[in-house]
Amino acid sequence: MMGFVFRLVPPRPDIAFAMSDDERATMIKHVGYWSALAEKGSVVAFGPVNDPQRPYGIGIVLAEDIGEAEAVRDGDPAMASPHGFRTEIAPMMRLITPDAVFDAR
Repeated sequence: MMGFVFRLVPPRPDIAFAMSDDERATMIKHVGYWSALAEKGSVVAFGPVNDPQRPYGIGIVLAEDIGEAEAVRDGDPAMASPHGFRTEIAPMMRLITPDAVFDAR
């Protein structure tokens, strides 16, 4: 297993504070999707980041390889929505959790 950092980039800087009803419905599905992955143990942590430059979402995912990480992205309701979200994925050189250490291959 390897660690991957996910960054969910919203379509506009104010979305966290001015969502449309459709965007809010998408984000509720998005949180449900990531919560289920966290319960299974494939997501270590996730949540919104109030970056003063531009808020975004972040997640730490455990996956066998980039293909498996991309499958997590592809299943995300935010990515399937028409709202224009995009995801950046980067492998971690090392992920240290309270239970284990995961090194990049």
